[in-house]
Amino acid sequence: MVRYLSSDRCIILVAGLPGSGKSVLTEVARRAGIPVIVMGDIVREELARRRLEFTAQNLLKVAQELRNIYGPEAIAVLTSNKIDSIRSPFVVVDGVRSLDELNFFKKKFQKVLLVAIHASPHTRFRRIVQRHREGDPRNWEEFVERDLKELSWGLGNVIALADIMLINEGEIQNFVEECRKILLWALREWCS
Repeated sequence: MVRYLSSDRCIILVAGLPGSGKSVLTEVARRAGIPVIVMGDIVREELARRRLEFTAQNLLKVAQELRNIYGPEAIAVLTSNKIDSIRSPFVVVDGVRSLDELNFFKKKFQKVLLVAIHASPHTRFRRIVQRHREGDPRNWEEFVERDLKELSWGLGNVIALADIMLINEGEIQNFVEECRKILLWALREWCS
């Protein structure tokens, strides 16, 4: 069994507000055989462990509680534990939301590429309503509340520091192709 040291790994972090298209990039990565860890799943697992209902409010509340108890990089630390169990030199991490999380990954891993995905609020809200994901906001007010909470954690600062910025306002096929090209470039140029 091959074990990879933290310094040997190439981590591709994906940041963006809900509905921006992070899951499109991660699905392209999965299809290419690249392992993906979704940071939000850490919070969803904690909700399940606590037997709490999967609502937007509970997701935000538990995420904040984890940060309050274990520190601002808590979810990044839990994510890195999952990364350590993966036998691959490349890992895509979906959902970095704060500078503390970003800095944690940059300290732990030698090669970190930050990809930010942006879409307008109305485009993102339409996508969120259409995808029917458990825990997603059910109305515009919840949507805005979630955006403001994620921005209060520092997501806007993370997006501003991105190595690559993707705009996702067009056709899905075009965005899938753009994600594929970015991942190929990252693996060939950044991670080698």
